[in-house]
Amino acid sequence: MTVQNSDKTPSRKQRLQEKQRRQLAVVDTVDKAEVKVRKAEAELAVAVAEAVQVFGDERAASEGLDMPVEAVRRFVGMAAYETAATADATDD
Repeated sequence: MTVQNSDKTPSRKQRLQEKQRRQLAVVDTVDKAEVKVRKAEAELAVAVAEAVQVFGDERAASEGLDMPVEAVRRFVGMAAYETAATADATDD
């Protein structure tokens, strides 16, 4: 007795290829979203650093922005790192 492969039923290879295609598509989507998140975080870091200057210190900025002091410090650190990295890149 032989097993017949119906034209309507995809082969194991086709199913695997389709699964891999979907996986690669979703990985690509996540990668693009991560880039957007990093860019948004960098913009937020610059804005928070500016807020610290305007409010006078991290605690006042924290209260004014309704953001935990730890988050303010993290964003200020990110902004400082980005500024230093940009300065290093322009020095080369």
